[in-house]
Amino acid sequence: MRHIYSFFIALFQALLPVLGLFSSKLKEFRSVRKPVFSYLESKINGSDRLIWVHAASLGEYEQAVPVLEALRVEYPKHKILLTFFSPSGYTIKKDTPLADIVTYLPLDTKSNANTFINCLSPELVLFVKYEFWPNYLEKLKRNNIHTILISGVFRESQPFFKFYGSWMKKSLKAFNYFFLQNESSLKNLKKLGFANGEVSGDTRFDRVSRQLDYNNTLEFIAEFKQDKLLLVCGSTWPEDEANLLDFINSKADVKIVLAPHKINAEKIEDFRSRLNKKVILYSELQSKNLQKADVLIIDAIGFLTKIYAYADLAYVGGAAGNTGLHNVLEPATFGLPILTGTHIEKFPEAGQLNRLAALFTVKTPEETSAVLEKLISDKNFREKTGIISGQFVSQNTGATRSIINYLKNQTLTA
Repeated sequence: MRHIYSFFIALFQALLPVLGLFSSKLKEFRSVRKPVFSYLESKINGSDRLIWVHAASLGEYEQAVPVLEALRVEYPKHKILLTFFSPSGYTIKKDTPLADIVTYLPLDTKSNANTFINCLSPELVLFVKYEFWPNYLEKLKRNNIHTILISGVFRESQPFFKFYGSWMKKSLKAFNYFFLQNESSLKNLKKLGFANGEVSGDTRFDRVSRQLDYNNTLEFIAEFKQDKLLLVCGSTWPEDEANLLDFINSKADVKIVLAPHKINAEKIEDFRSRLNKKVILYSELQSKNLQKADVLIIDAIGFLTKIYAYADLAYVGGAAGNTGLHNVLEPATFGLPILTGTHIEKFPEAGQLNRLAALFTVKTPEETSAVLEKLISDKNFREKTGIISGQFVSQNTGATRSIINYLKNQTLTA
């Protein structure tokens, strides 16, 4: 089966020039990977000591951040290479100071895996969450390169547990150790025949908890909020905005910040036209009276995490439809009650917060309004719910420390 997999991956790569004629996304997929090897050759020389960290996309990068920060401190003589598979990670984080080299990961063909790893000769490799590329892993195993998985997740829905994907279990032999998010992942890993792992938790808890130590000041948010309650609706999609619309239009004496997941001027203007409140966009701050606005729409990126520091409660988007729930730990670390849509089954941290009664799932505009009204009108309920959120984050930190302690006991030297 591995040979069949490798054949089709190689065939796909060979056909990309033709497929790119019919798909702009595939054309871009090929073009951004074409210069990878020449780029690496220009950045790496034979004397470099290299640590390779691979994150599929932006979400996995956020999980890698506290580990990258720790690696910088513990191994200052090493170069850090950060690779992405998705443009959502590379485009935004290609200039991150946490890595010396940032690039795309070439397709998982045997040839690419051999060329890539021979070029790098890394001393250590860290994959994030559930990035399992058989040919890369086979090459790492063959070259006896120390490889670990961090914030790992194993679910019975993954190919390893299916008859058609059981051959992929061999790829997992490349990992010297597995750092897993939860007990169910450890149990599933053992079902696959591997005992070299532990439940260290999700490094995202370390990531978000550190936000409390940063400077979260945003003067324009303070000016907008004044002395009123603030609802922050983060990373929203049209389905989320449909749930929120009635509440926003009917509720007085509550300030609302809406930060859409995608900055699309046409869609933002369409939503704005359906609001009967005084609305201002972030891009209009210089020409509008911010204090008199009821709703502030953030048509820019990079502010949301700090905005949560000013919030009294939060709605996190992505779970009203099928796009995928966004990060609920960011508002939780600031001790906020949280609302989301109902599709949270693939997000264990949201499920745990829900069971602790710190996160509420809503399906309809009526449910959304009812829960928000309860949280706003009952200060004691709101504050107790927020305390649960904050404690949940603080009690689950420490995954990064476990990973670094493990590495200190291995052969990798600073």
